[in-house]
Order: sequence, then structure tokens, then C-alpha cells
Amino acid sequence: MSLAIFDLDNTLLAGDSDYLWGQFLVEEGLVDREYYERENRRFYEEYRAGSLDIHEFLAFTLAPLTRLDPQTLQALRARFMARKIQPIILPKARELLEHHRRAGRILLIVTATNRFVTEPIARALAVPHLLATEPEMRGGRYTGRVQDLPCFREGKVQRLEEWLRRTGYNLAGSWFYSDSHNDLPLLERVTHPVAVDPDETLAQHAEMKGWPIISLRS
Repeated sequence: MSLAIFDLDNTLLAGDSDYLWGQFLVEEGLVDREYYERENRRFYEEYRAGSLDIHEFLAFTLAPLTRLDPQTLQALRARFMARKIQPIILPKARELLEHHRRAGRILLIVTATNRFVTEPIARALAVPHLLATEPEMRGGRYTGRVQDLPCFREGKVQRLEEWLRRTGYNLAGSWFYSDSHNDLPLLERVTHPVAVDPDETLAQHAEMKGWPIISLRS
């Protein structure tokens, strides 16, 4: 069976779940509004420009998880899913997932956004496999550190290769859908790379390579 691999933010979603989580924390009064909005925007713009320091960003985005107990975090995440994520799940993304599901392919989301944020999104999309940046936990609490390699740029490729070794799957006949030039290392590795509502850099690269360019937006 071949793999159908999907980026999450701005690909299957009409927005960025990591950025929206930051906005949600501001709205809930759990972080300093001025500081968090400024830094959240800065990191998002650096990501789009391809200049993001992933370790600096993860130190920023994981810090709030350390301040709250698991029960409070679970309740917050449920409200976040209802308020911020459910409205931006694209109907055409569900159709695309179902197309690959019916074709018998193994569905996998590979995302730089951390597992705490993305695990319920993968469940909502009925995607059984998820590779995400892993926040470290000790004694049932988040530490603010990252466990394993961040699932970002070349790290996505390395994390996927580790997963392939564990599961016995391979990239023969594989698909990968993404909106971002940050995912070019993985797009270059699969059999069927597809640019989805791509940023300018990825659109130019896809045109040069003759890759399909599609839109899942209404």
C-alpha cells in the first residue's frame, strides 16, 4: 500500500493551527497580550519567509504548556478545537482525504506543529497516523523542551524515514501535499508531490518542476 502524506497548516486547514493556538491563549488571558501577539506574528512571518529558528520558536510556543496542569490543558484544547479549528477544516480537504482512503492508501499527516495541538485535529480528520513535533513530558507535565528532532524542513524527512523503518512502509508511489516552500525537502522525496494553495516560492518551484498545483479553498 502506498502512502498519502499531508502537511496540515494552510493545506488541510484554512489557517495555521500553531498561530491560532497563540491567538487563543491571548483571548483566554493566559499570556501577556502585547508580547505574545507581537512574537507570534514575528515567528509566523519568519516561517513564511523561510528564516524561522525552529528552536527559538518552540521555546516560545511550548512555554505556556508548562504552566498548566493536564486537566486544564485538555479543557482548553477542546475549546480551541471548537472555536478555532473546526471552522477552518476545509470540505475539499476532507474530500481529498476520502479519495486517498478509498484508493487504499495509508494516510499520514506530517507537521511541524506540536502534537498537543495537532493530535485532536488528526482525529477530527480521521487520519490514523501523525508525525508532529513532540513536546517533552515528565511526571505528567510538559517541560517546555522538545523530545526528538523537530518535525520541520529536513527534520520532516528524517522523522519520516525513522517512521518508515519502524512501520515497514516505503515511499514507492507516495503522495505529499503541502502549501509551503519549507516542505521542499520532503516534496522532492515523494513520487507524487502536489502544491496546495502554495506560497509564491513553492508555486514557482512547482511550475518549474511540472508538479500539480491545486486549491482546496472554496
